[in-house]
Amino acid sequence: MTIVGLTGGIGSGKTTVAKQFESYGIPVYIADDEAKKLMHTSKVIKRNLIKLFGEEAYINNTLNRPFLANAIFNDKSLLEKMNTIVHPRVAKHFDKWVAKQKAPYVLKEVAILFENGSDASCDFIITVTAPVDVRISRVLKRDNTTEKKIKAIMNNQLDDAEKIKKSDFVIVNEELETTKEQSLKIHHQILKEIQ
Repeated sequence: MTIVGLTGGIGSGKTTVAKQFESYGIPVYIADDEAKKLMHTSKVIKRNLIKLFGEEAYINNTLNRPFLANAIFNDKSLLEKMNTIVHPRVAKHFDKWVAKQKAPYVLKEVAILFENGSDASCDFIITVTAPVDVRISRVLKRDNTTEKKIKAIMNNQLDDAEKIKKSDFVIVNEELETTKEQSLKIHHQILKEIQ
């Protein structure tokens, strides 16, 4: 199965692009969503997160996201440790998911594709970009957050210039129509490459 990685910084519009590919019949795996589900359902992840963060990591058997977000926001080493607990489980889950797919290729959407080494398992990589001010305003509209927190997340992500260098395709996501055109063109290029 051909695996196409889809990445981009916070607010770049990865979800918008992923929906475009879904409309072409391409299965999309959203790694962040699957990680959140696994953090609730995997006993191993739960046990290790409690070991790392303490009992406060879960309240009434539900992940205490504000507590975790605050902890990792203030300590990068905790974020790295949490990733070593969660990422291997997500990778296994992804492999099982891929085995069930029948499309010509699948799309794996990962915000930190390069940062966590997931790019190594991809045949092609698409990076979605948008100007920083556009990204910030999108996230402010979408999430209950502050500009300071958004910038902190951006600082933990590889910058666009680096991502672009490592990518096969780039989508500049400023206007929906142009984004759709770019997505369709890339979809056809990938199909041509893999036939």
